[in-house]
Amino acid sequence: MSKIIFLPNKNLIPKKKSFIMTIGKTILDIALKNNIHMQHACEKSCACSTCHCIIRKGYDALSEITEKEDDVLDKAYGVEYYSRLACQAKIINLNTDIEVEIPDVK
Repeated sequence: MSKIIFLPNKNLIPKKKSFIMTIGKTILDIALKNNIHMQHACEKSCACSTCHCIIRKGYDALSEITEKEDDVLDKAYGVEYYSRLACQAKIINLNTDIEVEIPDVK
């Protein structure tokens, strides 16, 4: 069974945590359900960039990025090639694990 793995973050996750993935759920849904308190100021409406995360493994197991999400990501700090908004990145494939880094906000 494939897992979503949240990599350590000194403010949110002291140790790596992994959870079973569910098709159709977003990274943010899974984080919040498992008491990882990711910021999400716009309440999952793709209007802010507070749930910015970086996919370190398993990017292809997620829904494609939309133009709106890409535009909102431009506002985030520390954006990388595999950055996503956790509220928009849905699980579409259970064939691989996903590793997620939640960057520190500056």
